[in-house]
Amino acid sequence: MVKDWKEHIPMEEAWSILKETFSRIKRKRDLSVDVCTNYILAEDICSRRNVPHFSASAVDGYALATKKTATASIATPVHLAQSEYEWVNTGAEVPLQYDGVLMIEDSSLEDKNLVVYKTLSTGDNIRPVGEDVASGQIIAREGDYISPPLAALFLAAGYSSVPVWDVPKTLFIPTGDEIVSGVDWLRKGAVSGKVVESNSTMLKGYFYRWGFPLDIVEPLPDDPKIIRDTVLQNVEKYDLILIGAGSAKGKKDYTSQILSEEGKMLFHWLLMKPGRPAMAANVKGTPIIDLPGFPMSTAVVAWSLVYPLLKLLSEGDFDENIVLKEALNAKEEIMELLAPCSSVPGRNEWLRVKAVSLHGKKKFFPLSSGSSTMWAMSEADGFVLLSRSVAECPIGTELVVWLTRKIDWNRRLLFQGSNDPAFERLGSYIRRRGGELVYRSVGSLGGLSALSRGECHIAACHLLDPENGTYNDSYIEKLSQGKTWIRRLLFFRQQGLLVKKGNPLEIFDIKDIAEKQARFINRQPGAGTRVLLDALLRENGMKTKEINGYTIQATTHFDAANRIAAGVADVALGIKAAADALNLDFIPITEEPYELVYPAEYENHPCLLALLDALNDSQWKLQVEELGGYRWNS
Repeated sequence: MVKDWKEHIPMEEAWSILKETFSRIKRKRDLSVDVCTNYILAEDICSRRNVPHFSASAVDGYALATKKTATASIATPVHLAQSEYEWVNTGAEVPLQYDGVLMIEDSSLEDKNLVVYKTLSTGDNIRPVGEDVASGQIIAREGDYISPPLAALFLAAGYSSVPVWDVPKTLFIPTGDEIVSGVDWLRKGAVSGKVVESNSTMLKGYFYRWGFPLDIVEPLPDDPKIIRDTVLQNVEKYDLILIGAGSAKGKKDYTSQILSEEGKMLFHWLLMKPGRPAMAANVKGTPIIDLPGFPMSTAVVAWSLVYPLLKLLSEGDFDENIVLKEALNAKEEIMELLAPCSSVPGRNEWLRVKAVSLHGKKKFFPLSSGSSTMWAMSEADGFVLLSRSVAECPIGTELVVWLTRKIDWNRRLLFQGSNDPAFERLGSYIRRRGGELVYRSVGSLGGLSALSRGECHIAACHLLDPENGTYNDSYIEKLSQGKTWIRRLLFFRQQGLLVKKGNPLEIFDIKDIAEKQARFINRQPGAGTRVLLDALLRENGMKTKEINGYTIQATTHFDAANRIAAGVADVALGIKAAADALNLDFIPITEEPYELVYPAEYENHPCLLALLDALNDSQWKLQVEELGGYRWNS
C-alpha cells in the first residue's frame, strides 16, 4: 500500500490538518428552554412579550398618587385616608390609578390613615411595562452561548423552545480479541488473557464533562470485516467516530488499512508519549480518530485530538493556546520538580504528577509512567506536557502543571519512605481528621535521605545496621545532620520469606533460594527489606549473583507478593501481612521496628496533628491486627 498521508507529526501539525479538513456542523434543532443551556444559539431571538408585562412594585409598600406627597418629610408628614392608598407586595401589580409606591420604611399608620414621611415622584419604586425587555427587542444573537440566566429569559420572553446548533454526535467502537465488556467482566470474573474494556467508561466521563453525547457499541473482535462493516454502517449517522485500538503495527491492527481503503487517511503516529500510535481519517466527510488501546494513551489522545475536534465541529474553531487546559478542566500553576525526570527529545511527553507545598513552595513529582496504568491517572493531581525540546529535567526545574484536582496546600503532608500496608490504611483516618497524607514509597533509606534534603515532611524506616544489629539509630544520626528529628515507633512487624502456598520448592532460608535457583523478587536499593537481604547474604557468606532475580525489583510488599501469587516468581523477602493477604506461605526470619521520623519544625502541622491523633483510633488498630504479622509496642 502506497501511503499518501503524513506520519510521525507534532500535535500542532495534527491540529492544522484537522482544521483544514473539517468545519463546523450546521445542523439546527429546537430545544426546550429547560435543557438548552450550554448550547449555541442558531438564530437571533426577539422577545415576544414585555418583561414585565404590567407595572410592578419594586418594593413592599403602599401604592398611591405621588402628587399627594408633594410636601411630605419627616418634619412635615402628609396624612392620607384609607381610600387614597393600597398595600402592594414586591412584584405585585400596581393599580392603574396610582403612579408610585411608598416604601414601608417611609411610612406609618395611625387609625388606618397612612402617614407619609417622604416626597415621591411619578414612577418611584415601580417597574414599568417592558423595563427589563421590551416586546420585539433582540435579547440574544446567533452564536451566543446559552447560559442559565439566558434560558430563563427566553421563557419570560414567551419561548418554550429555541433554535440551537446541534452538537456533534460521536460513536466509540472498542476493538480487540482480548477485551470484554464491563458487564461480562463483573458477571463472569477475571479470565486469564482477557481485560475489561474500561476505556468507554473513561470516555463517557470526559464527554459528560465536556457537554457532548457519546454512544458506544459492544467490543468488537479483531476481525477486519466486522470492524469495516460497523464503521460503514455508522459513518453517515454520526459526526465523529472513535475506534479503540488497532492503530499500531501488530498483526491484528487493521484500522489503518480499513480507513485508507474506505476514505482518506490524514495522519498516523504523533510525536507524543503516550498516544503515539493515534491516527485520523476522513471517511465520507466524517472524521474518524483511532485511539491507542492503553488507558493513558486513550486519555491523552482524547484531550489532544478528540476534544479539539469536538470544538471544531461545534464552534468552527478552537484556541490552540488553551484547548488542552480546557480538555483537562485544569488550573495552571508553575511548580518546581521534586524528583528528576527525563524524556526523549523530539516528542511531547505527558507526566502524571502529585503536588505538595514544601517550605512555602509548590512542588511536584511524577507518578508511574506506564501507558497501561490506570491508578496513576486517577491518583494524579494534574498533568505536565513536556515540550519536544526537553531531554533532562533536574530537581528544581520549573514547569507548567495543569492541576485537575483542588488541593488544600496547608493540610497536605508528603510522606516518603518505607512501604507498609498498615500505615497506608491510616490515610483515611487522617483525612477524617482534616489532613491529607500523600504517600511515596521510596524505601527506608530513600525516605530518610529525602527528609535530610527537605524533600518531604515525614518518613518511615526499618533499617538494620549490620555492624551492631540495631535498627534506624545510625542512619538517623547521620542523615539528620544535627537537626532535631522526632521519632515515633508505630509497631513491630514480621519479616520473612514469601512463597507459594504449600512451599512447593521447600525454601526455608536464604541458602535454599540460591541452591534451588528459585526465581527471586527483590526490593529497590535503599529499601529496608533489601538492606536486610544484603545483611543476610553477608551473614551466610553469599554473593548477590547467587540469587536468581536479585536485580529484579518490586516497589512494595504487595507488588512482590502478587508476583508470587501470579506464578511469575517463586520467593521474595517481605512482611507477613502481604503473605496473608495473597494466601501465600510465610517463613519468619526476624521482627523489626517500623518508625515514623519527622523534623520538629512540622510538629504543629495540621496534617501531622491529624496523623498523630489517628494513631490512637481503635478502628485502625483493629485493621492492623487483622492484617497479621504486627505487634504493638507494649
